[in-house]
Amino acid sequence: MTVVIDTHTHAISPDKQRYPLAPVGGHQSEWSAQRPVSFEGLLTSMDEAGIDRAVVVQASTVYGNDNSYVVEAVRSHPGRFAGVFSVDVLASDAVTQMQRWLDAGLSGLRLFTTGSTMPGQAGWLDDERSFPVWEYAQRHHVSICLQMTAQGIPALLNMLAHFPEIRVLLDHLARPDLAGGPPYEAAAPLFSLASHQGVYLKLTNRTIAEAARGASTPAAFFPRVLDAFGAHRIAWGSNFPAAEGTLPQLLTDARESLSMLPADAREAIFGRTASTIYPALAA
Repeated sequence: MTVVIDTHTHAISPDKQRYPLAPVGGHQSEWSAQRPVSFEGLLTSMDEAGIDRAVVVQASTVYGNDNSYVVEAVRSHPGRFAGVFSVDVLASDAVTQMQRWLDAGLSGLRLFTTGSTMPGQAGWLDDERSFPVWEYAQRHHVSICLQMTAQGIPALLNMLAHFPEIRVLLDHLARPDLAGGPPYEAAAPLFSLASHQGVYLKLTNRTIAEAARGASTPAAFFPRVLDAFGAHRIAWGSNFPAAEGTLPQLLTDARESLSMLPADAREAIFGRTASTIYPALAA
């Protein structure tokens, strides 16, 4: 039976004293205030959806760089969860902080350069102060997932030139503009990354919605992405509970939107690729 892995979930503790709010940028996200889900609730939703394992990604718009609740989730259910942490990559002790969270059992790093509370694209992605973190990640095979927009792709290309062996995962496919439809000229920056074998794509509900906007259709866009990157570099993530809807519905929607792809490609996107990005999921 095919293993289903969700590469993008968030967990919010009901205990604000033990896990105080410290959102990046000073603003808590609306979704985390309106529909928070604890890791216990996340497990229940995973069981309802038939999802075997999930990556709990640090909720930067709730806890900033304090990844303690992600650590608790992974330690409580190591067979079901892997964890992705955030650090201030421009800080002088960034590598030390990175080692701290890896030693605590987390598996990957997330850089938050845009989001609902931080519109636009932050300019620090290729800041030289972050080079020690990228060098450490490259040397120790730690994947970096990037919450970014297509405007950040030139900076990412700069980092890929410096760190050619790095493995990066683009949240929401770096939010390409697909409304113009085929041949997707506005998404050219995304496709320019296809030749970089260390660039992986995280395909989420946001991607699915964008693929159905304007002149675009999922049937036109997703085979094009598959052809450019290969299923072995594409992984599904629900974005639950930041995404509205139940986890079973989000998985159903994703499966329907990718139904035109070959079965072996869908098996990779909904499971196998995730274990390449985060080997802890395969343990």
